[in-house]
Amino acid sequence: MFDKAKDLYKLQKQAREIKKKLKNTHIEAEHEGIIVIINGEQEVIEVKISDEAANNKASLESNLEKCFNKAIKKSQQIGAEMMKDVMGGLNIPGLG
Repeated sequence: MFDKAKDLYKLQKQAREIKKKLKNTHIEAEHEGIIVIINGEQEVIEVKISDEAANNKASLESNLEKCFNKAIKKSQQIGAEMMKDVMGGLNIPGLG
């Protein structure tokens, strides 16, 4: 029982470290003249729109959506990779 509690504490500590890394990780996605930069916690850092992309409102809305989704998907993949490393080292039934 004590070993499981120790493993859980270790997991929580590693999860906090990963969260800190994710906050400092910037992910960039580009689509049709739009660049979106988010951090690993999926908070928007910056959005850049080229003059060409800004000229067509209907296209701009669609391309913004695609670009944000692309950035979020990348951040999820990065977070999953970081957590996979942590979970692989622990032996807690039902968690990994």
